[in-house]
Amino acid sequence: MDFIELVKERYSVRKFSDKKVEKEKLDLILEAGRSAPTACNYQPQRILVLNNEDHMSGLSSCMPFNFNQQLALLVCYDKTISWKRRFDSKDEGEIDAAIVTTHMMLQASELGIGSTWVGHFDPEKVKETFNIPEHIVPVAILLMGHPADDADPNKLHYERLDLSQTVLYGSFANAEGETTI
Repeated sequence: MDFIELVKERYSVRKFSDKKVEKEKLDLILEAGRSAPTACNYQPQRILVLNNEDHMSGLSSCMPFNFNQQLALLVCYDKTISWKRRFDSKDEGEIDAAIVTTHMMLQASELGIGSTWVGHFDPEKVKETFNIPEHIVPVAILLMGHPADDADPNKLHYERLDLSQTVLYGSFANAEGETTI
């Protein structure tokens, strides 16, 4: 499958089968995350692999979702080593973690493993449940597994705005100086 087809066909799986994700596939998914670009190549990502019943039980207390996932990757970053922009000290760790998560999500899809990116979780409860140190910041939970036979994309999955509604060239203003978005 070519890349644009992979990107368009990948969807958030909300119904997983009971089949466990194979270690070889998990290793490739984690390698995709390791290979992702990060600011100044500082690689602040820290990924907690959650792959047993106790982990899933703990995870369920931190978020409102359960899709019978067999695996979850808690993607975090280490704020003591993430790159900070010198102009305003913006911490790029969250962006790095998002790029890492995207790489892993797409690799999983290529391997036939479904995923759902969860941003709706209680970060303090996650830190408490999984003994995460203060300098590690949770960013995303990537629920994963083999899609159930009847898993389907959400009805809005294929609805996309036209590029003219999301892409501008050179300025957010037209020739008269009026904002176009």
